[in-house]
Amino acid sequence: MSRGPGPAVRGGPAGGVPAIEAVDVSRTYQLDGVSVPALRGVTLTVSAGDYVALIGPSGSGKSTLMHLLGGLDRPTAGRLVIDGRAVGGLSAPELARLRNQTIGFVFQAFHLLPRTSAVENVALPLVYRGVGARERRERAVAMLERVGLGHRLEHRPNQLSGGEQQRVAIARALVTDPTVLLADEPTGNLDSTTGAAVLELLERLNAESGVALVMVTHDAEVAARARRRIAMRDGVIVADSDADPATGGPGPGGGPGPGGGPGPGGGPGLGVGPGLGVGPGPGGGPGLGGGPVEGGGGS
Repeated sequence: MSRGPGPAVRGGPAGGVPAIEAVDVSRTYQLDGVSVPALRGVTLTVSAGDYVALIGPSGSGKSTLMHLLGGLDRPTAGRLVIDGRAVGGLSAPELARLRNQTIGFVFQAFHLLPRTSAVENVALPLVYRGVGARERRERAVAMLERVGLGHRLEHRPNQLSGGEQQRVAIARALVTDPTVLLADEPTGNLDSTTGAAVLELLERLNAESGVALVMVTHDAEVAARARRRIAMRDGVIVADSDADPATGGPGPGGGPGPGGGPGPGGGPGLGVGPGLGVGPGPGGGPGLGGGPVEGGGGS
């Protein structure tokens, strides 16, 4: 079968450690004294270089699973391992540090600091790494140049287009050299042309750096571009399959296949408020993502 951009990795190299591994993971929320199961025994592995679309209707558990895969929350039951470390045994600061070292987040609403320049937004995660000011700027500039924004370093978000803001958010997510990039409806706030350019950028970065890309989307055409599609319903995985190039999957050489372009109409995001990825995690721990987000299963 022909595959799209990036290494065709399923299960990781021999003897390699999966980027993320979930085994029989469940998540139940307590709402007004009532137990609400959001995930019901999910098992999956995300390997280095994977390109995964996570799909399903609202309420299927996609966002809850994304929270868990990103270390923003902990499972109620089951085993979750991120970059070889079991989440259940980590303190809140240790989990925040693991997020900062391993996971990059890209959200539908960008979540950039409004009064901060592009280069400062991108450099922010490196503050929690203890990286010095000069190196932070050098790495942020290099990443912005990589996403085509070397000429916009000092521009604030309100001086940038939606597509440029999302590129800044992608640069911020990748500046720490993460193992996994989690993207929640990354084209949902963009027109179709700009959305296609953002997807092409994500696919190129997936191919060049080997970072695993896991993308939540409600858009069937966006999902069709991925090499692997995981469908969820009622808190369980109902299908986990490779994309079929004949029906819209990416063709050889990185180009999208028939119908591969994104469409309009992004669904709801993860439900996290602005500023996520800015402050330290609970207990003073560094890292993107801050503390866990409680209060509902999401979509």
